[in-house]
Amino acid sequence: MSDTPLGRFVWHEVMTTDKDAARSFYPRVTGWGTSTWNGGDEPYEMWMNGEVPVGGLMDLPAPDVPPCWLVYLSTPDIDATLAKVRDCGGAVLNEMAVPEVGRFAVIADPQGGVIAVLEPEGDTPGHDGAPNAGEFSWHELATTDADAAWAFYSEVFGWEATSRMDMGEMGFYQMFSRGARPLGGIFNGPPDMPAVGWLPYVMVPDVQAAAETVTALGGKLLREPMEVPGGDFIAHCMDPQGVAFAVHATAGDGEDQE
Repeated sequence: MSDTPLGRFVWHEVMTTDKDAARSFYPRVTGWGTSTWNGGDEPYEMWMNGEVPVGGLMDLPAPDVPPCWLVYLSTPDIDATLAKVRDCGGAVLNEMAVPEVGRFAVIADPQGGVIAVLEPEGDTPGHDGAPNAGEFSWHELATTDADAAWAFYSEVFGWEATSRMDMGEMGFYQMFSRGARPLGGIFNGPPDMPAVGWLPYVMVPDVQAAAETVTALGGKLLREPMEVPGGDFIAHCMDPQGVAFAVHATAGDGEDQE
């Protein structure tokens, strides 16, 4: 029986219109390096956090795919997971198998949020402990119906509801975990939100410094550095190719960032 966990965030792939620009931009914001894996049909470039791969870098796979970060969740049984996706009103957009890596599929939730699932062939990427600098620390879904989205993801991936934060007219920010590990939040996006989708957060030593680097390299700040409940600091960013992401520092790291 597979020891792969269900519902762990395990991989993060930026799909971009300009790989050279992305390769120059993200390491200066996050501290990553790059490495090339040659085990597939084509070379695949990976983001490296020290010696550990945390994601990938690739060209847009099709003209109708917008530049984005595609987030992957693990599953011990992709066939069972995809059957549950369909049973719960989601859609399977494509499926693929990569030798030495595993089987994966891109899915859409009933509100249109896109995410991927991976049944790895070998060890499952990632870990369940607290995130380190350069790792992805939080995942946030802005959607059109947070309650329905939560019902979908909790049923398909077994996530557990933790606390809910009242956001007034926008409803509640539903936080969730997998066991003891907090994973992220789901909320109703503002009315002028262009699309639903997942926003990945990268842990950095200093949010203010990371935000300044983003703008110096031609990116934008969608939300200025700010303190959030619990004392952590975050900033929402956009790279020069229009891909949204966020940076995050823990309360201890963020003491001098005001």
